[in-house]
Amino acid sequence: MYDDILVPTDGSTCATAAVEEAIDHAKTHDARLHFLYVVDETRIPTEDQPELYDSLEAEGEAAISDARTKAKAADITSIRAELGAGAPHQVIVDYATENDVDLIVMGTHGRSGLERALLGSTTERVLRTADPPVLTVRESGEKSD
Repeated sequence: MYDDILVPTDGSTCATAAVEEAIDHAKTHDARLHFLYVVDETRIPTEDQPELYDSLEAEGEAAISDARTKAKAADITSIRAELGAGAPHQVIVDYATENDVDLIVMGTHGRSGLERALLGSTTERVLRTADPPVLTVRESGEKSD
């Protein structure tokens, strides 16, 4: 049913829960996992601060490395990983389209501050604009209202 599963990750605990959920789906469907980290250029003037951009890229590489390690430990052998930059929801949707993704698995909340109280704005925008189905995953222990 699913051949390609995209997991946007920012390294947060909620994104880690999504990675684990995606690994389960990949094992069930013998699917390729795609891990994507997006440097949010819409909120941070990274072009004026290259050291900040480098720091965010390093954070992304660490998040992807952690996700890849978890997938390999679960015997997933087909893995792609990429760093992107731009408006996160748009980069995620574009990546899904360009790579014929069948399912997007993402956390309900990322690392953003005030938006954490509600469904994350990136997740909400992906839900509204992506063609493939989007499975949202809550952080372990998070209650639904």
